[in-house]
Amino acid sequence: MSEDVLSGLLRRIRLRGALFFHVECAGTWVIEAPASVLISGTVLPASEHLMEYHVVLHGTCWAGITGEPSFEMNAGDVILFPHGDAHVMSCAPGLRAEPDLPFLIANLKRRAGLPFMVHQQDNKRVRPATPHDETDISQPVATLLCGFLGCDLGPFNPLLTSLPRIIHARASELSENSWTGQLARLAQAESGARRPGGEAVLERMSEMMFVDLIRLYLSTMPKTQTGWLAALKDRHLSRVLSLMHSQPAEAWTLEKLLSHAGLSRSALQERFVELIGRPPMQYLRCWRMQVASNLLVESNAKLATIAHKVGYESEEAFSRSFKRAVGQAPATWRRERSFHELR
Repeated sequence: MSEDVLSGLLRRIRLRGALFFHVECAGTWVIEAPASVLISGTVLPASEHLMEYHVVLHGTCWAGITGEPSFEMNAGDVILFPHGDAHVMSCAPGLRAEPDLPFLIANLKRRAGLPFMVHQQDNKRVRPATPHDETDISQPVATLLCGFLGCDLGPFNPLLTSLPRIIHARASELSENSWTGQLARLAQAESGARRPGGEAVLERMSEMMFVDLIRLYLSTMPKTQTGWLAALKDRHLSRVLSLMHSQPAEAWTLEKLLSHAGLSRSALQERFVELIGRPPMQYLRCWRMQVASNLLVESNAKLATIAHKVGYESEEAFSRSFKRAVGQAPATWRRERSFHELR
């Protein structure tokens, strides 16, 4: 049941993969990535939020959020930055380099959507915390697959708010047939062959990798964890969430939901607020607005039709609720998002 709720949410927030770098790193090397908000308009203009990930295909490296402690990564490991934090990948802890934003954006525009090779050997731009090692730069010491995932940020994306700033999955924690492992193997093959359709395959597999990472994070969350993902693990709340997500047009009342939750009225209210931060009926209104926003962008349906699909009896009532939640009338929202989709 929880997986179904998660799948439905991922569809509604329009998760999508994009653009891959196949990076070979040699010698003493460091790559400092800027905050994703600075490049999202180039990578995925139609997405409101951009996440970056790295898969270690070969060798070892160190990774972490800029200005914070880093940790070692080995072949088969993957790291995801769900909130788009600026971060550093390097051959040793403590290395820094100014992000070359103009160079990065120029290459994103020039090679958008195609895997390509980069050799990071310019030691002049490295500011190490320890002296440079005299390393042979003739062979790469690490090979990385770097990619992006985009999604809608609003009007309601409870998944992002429940994710940590970093998800680090070790190779030993991933199954042999995981999407992450398959993505790594395919990326290595595609980087040399560049067969027709390879980009689309990598994009879809990166989306499946994201699901792998969320499942892994779910399985390791402590019982005391709060947030939307924690609610998916709660047997009472997961039933209610499944009903809300699968049937947003239903005329739900708290009494109707109670019959499925197996909790008292006060217990259900308290549990929702404790884990998700809002009571159930308020959550339902937020989810309906997310479904509506998705339909506004992804379909040509009339406002009255969309209103009915998200549980409103009239277009006027829906428009008032949407504007109150989003700050824009549905027609304005649709027009502005459609313009970005065409960019």
